[in-house]
This record gives sequence, C-alpha cells and structure tokens, in this order.
Amino acid sequence: MAKKFKIDPDGAKPLPFTLVEQELDKVENSLRKQVRHFDPGVEPYISYICDTAGKRIRPTLSILVGGATGQITSDHIKLGTILELIHMATLVHDDIIDGASTRRKVLTANSKWGDGLAVLLGDALFSHALMLSTEFDDLVLSRAIASASRDVCQGEILQTQRRFDLTLTRQDYFEIIEMKTGALFAAATDLAAYLSGVSTEVRDAMSDFGMKLGTAYQIYDDCLDLVGSEEQFGKTLRTDLEKGKLTLPMLYLLEEAGDTQRDILQKRIIQQEELDLTVLAGIAEYQGAIARSLDHASTLLDEAGETLTLLGDSSYREALAGMLSFLAGLLATLQKG
Repeated sequence: MAKKFKIDPDGAKPLPFTLVEQELDKVENSLRKQVRHFDPGVEPYISYICDTAGKRIRPTLSILVGGATGQITSDHIKLGTILELIHMATLVHDDIIDGASTRRKVLTANSKWGDGLAVLLGDALFSHALMLSTEFDDLVLSRAIASASRDVCQGEILQTQRRFDLTLTRQDYFEIIEMKTGALFAAATDLAAYLSGVSTEVRDAMSDFGMKLGTAYQIYDDCLDLVGSEEQFGKTLRTDLEKGKLTLPMLYLLEEAGDTQRDILQKRIIQQEELDLTVLAGIAEYQGAIARSLDHASTLLDEAGETLTLLGDSSYREALAGMLSFLAGLLATLQKG
C-alpha cells in the first residue's frame, strides 16, 4: 500500500540540502561557469546577482525528483542551473517593479545600479538561460523551459496590470501566482521526472507537486509581506500594499470586512491611495483573513504530499516530503505571530 504523507508543521526540519550537497555544489560551479560566459564588463554585475540570489530551491527540487524517479544525472544539474538563472532574472525584475531596496540583507540590483541597468541584467539572465537550454538538443525540454519563462513573465504582467483593481477575484489571483511562481517550481519537478524517463502518470504527479508547492510558497510570501519583519527576513516588505497588489489576504479581507470598513478599503483602492498596515490592523477581520490564507496554503501542501505516494521509497522522496514540512513550519510561524 502506498505511503500516505502527513505534513507536520511542528516536526518541520531544515531544508534537505545535505542529502544533495554534492549535486548542489555542482550547480553552484555550473552557475559560476555561466557567469564567466558574459562580457568582462558585464560579468561583475551578474556575479553580484548570483551571490545574492537565494537558497537554490528550484535546483534542489530538480535534483531530488531526479533521485526519487531514477538517478541523478548531469542533465538534472543542467536543468537546475537553467531554472536558477531564470529565477535570478525574475528576482531582478520583481525588485524593480516593487521598488525593493534590499534582498537577503544586501542591496538589490536596482538599488545599487538603477532601474535601467537592472532591467537589462534581468534580460541578460533570461536570454542566457534560454540559450543554455538548447544544449539539451531536446525540443520538449527547450520548449517547456521557454514556456515556463513566458508564464512567469505573463504572471508578473497580469499582476502589475491588475494593481488597485477591485474586480480581481480569488480565481484571478490563483491564476496569476500559478504563472508567476508555480510555473518554475512545476518546471523543476516535471522536467526532472521527464529526464528520468518515467511514466506520464508520475510526470504529471511531479508537475502537480511542484505547482502546489510553488503556489503555497507564494501565498506564504504574500502573507509575510503583511506580517513579517524586515529585520528578521532581510528584505523589503510592505511593497504589495504600497503598489496596490491585491493578494489573497487582502481579497479575503475585502470579502469579510464590515460594510463601513469595506467602503474605506475600496475607496482607498479606487483612488490608488497607499494601503498602510495601520489601517488594515484596525479592522477586526484582518487576522482572520491572514489565517484563511495560511490555511489555504496548508491545504495545498497536503495535496502536494498526496502526489508523492506514486514514488517508491527512498531518501529523496522523504526529502521532498521534508520540503513540504519545512514550508508548513513557516506557515505555522506566521499563524502564531
């Protein structure tokens, strides 16, 4: 009988990087190699972005799924490298859109060199990643990577287009974040399974795992923007409020607030006035809206765990479940806060 995974936020452990430490070192070396492909005048900028880009979650997913569905090959390393380059590009562009000044406790590219140069750096990373994908000599892979990149960009465009838009529905929101964040997570897990030559059923399950994990992560990030501490998390927060992004907590709040408070919120949104945290915290339904959002993310993690039952027993499968528990722990931390 297939093992049923239970997501236990209280039993959350650190991200399972140790299991694939050697493979992640190879990804890191590959990224450094890619940096050296840029013109000497551009290389220092790309190197800076590479140094500040993050935890390498997408390469980790590709490697873990590779291990859980067969064996880890050099192609899984290359896939992880490509997706991380795309992720770096999205972070650079996202920071410009949000007007963020810090990420991981260091200056963002736009804060350091201005929006114009930062836009071009993000473009350079996108184009280099897509060029690298052609080395697979496999149209299925190259097209899937390009499609995921397009989805990420479309998600950002739609979210920017729908700022201060009271007609935005929860369904609209989910479609946007599935493109903006879920698509690259899904590409990491789906294409890693494809490289292993698994059945369509298993590949679809891995794609679903990545999509649900990525979507849950974006909901967490949207809640963090409202209730997190810049000192603790080392990045600029409250940008969603300032830029008029109606994330899931805001949509729930608009649904649940009393008539008077809803009218105040809607008036501010229509007039594109800044939605500061003081106003939101004064609304009785505010904490409930955060809790409902976190609960939805938790449900997605539970559903993602169900997809792992198609995989055979292995330390890699357990590590994938561990990634779910890690995020569940982060959600629980915000819930308690």
